[in-house]
Amino acid sequence: MPGFSSLTPQQVLDALDAVGLHGDGRILQLNSYENRVFQLFLEDGRAVVAKFYRPGRWRDAQIVEEHAFALALAAAEVPVVPPLVLEGTPAGHDAGLRLHGTPATLAHFGGHRFAVATRCAGREPELDQPEVLERVGAFIGRLHAVGRARPFEHRHRLDAHADGRRAIDTLLAGRFVTPAELPAWRQTAEAALTALAAAFDALAPLATLRLHGDCHIGNVLWRDGPHAVDLDDAMQGPAVQDLWMLVSGDATTMARQLDRLLRGYEPFSEFDDRERALIEPLRTLRMLRHSAWLAERWSDPTFPIHFPFFGSAAYWSQQTVQLREQLEAMQA
Repeated sequence: MPGFSSLTPQQVLDALDAVGLHGDGRILQLNSYENRVFQLFLEDGRAVVAKFYRPGRWRDAQIVEEHAFALALAAAEVPVVPPLVLEGTPAGHDAGLRLHGTPATLAHFGGHRFAVATRCAGREPELDQPEVLERVGAFIGRLHAVGRARPFEHRHRLDAHADGRRAIDTLLAGRFVTPAELPAWRQTAEAALTALAAAFDALAPLATLRLHGDCHIGNVLWRDGPHAVDLDDAMQGPAVQDLWMLVSGDATTMARQLDRLLRGYEPFSEFDDRERALIEPLRTLRMLRHSAWLAERWSDPTFPIHFPFFGSAAYWSQQTVQLREQLEAMQA
């Protein structure tokens, strides 16, 4: 399976040409660490964005299920940018290609898998404005109303203990933690994992639904209101997973911000108020998983360039301090 090094601009143009999208030669690579994403202008005047998926990350059925969710959201008039139906993509070429009756949206070319969407620009929402928070909450509430209609069958299912355990084991097995910092980091990480798993266990069983999955401020664009352009991290999990990354500050400030989000959210979707207790555990889990994500991608030449601090003694010392702070926050 080829890596991204084989994905040349000409190959990108040829891939789109193979599915009936004829570029005029203008191509711009957009910022994306996980996948390779390009903006292209077509001969018919349209501008599209093509996403070439990282090899080995998702199975075809998982990608198509993400696409099916995006199409369902668009059909319900939730402001997302769904993938385009692609010409010349043979039925049955991809496992689960027609999942839930979805048209062909995933294509293969030159050993790469890709999808295409209409270009949709926007800016980050100004979450310091209460009315913006409320509108973002309404957007997520509408998204979740569709997400509750059926569960994901193939996408990742958030499991706090298993996900955290996998992250720690990945970092230890790869010997990414510097030797001097290893004892303190390992002890703190294990204690943090125990605490965050206990927080989830205390609320079991939790209702889950199809989620955006990575709903931070950089992934919600604003153009006359909020919308989403990518569901690459869509998963099955509790509703608060799509809310907690939009609040920040001390506990009182975060509670006030969440209240405002929920003022917009709850007319469209129910919220289990007990899930407020999962905000700090989810923050802790994200810290562990982010370090493991960097470790898993370290062989990609772009990662050492963009994350030069990863793996240094200072990085692991800082991680230990932050995990200790999270332990205190989870016990508050």
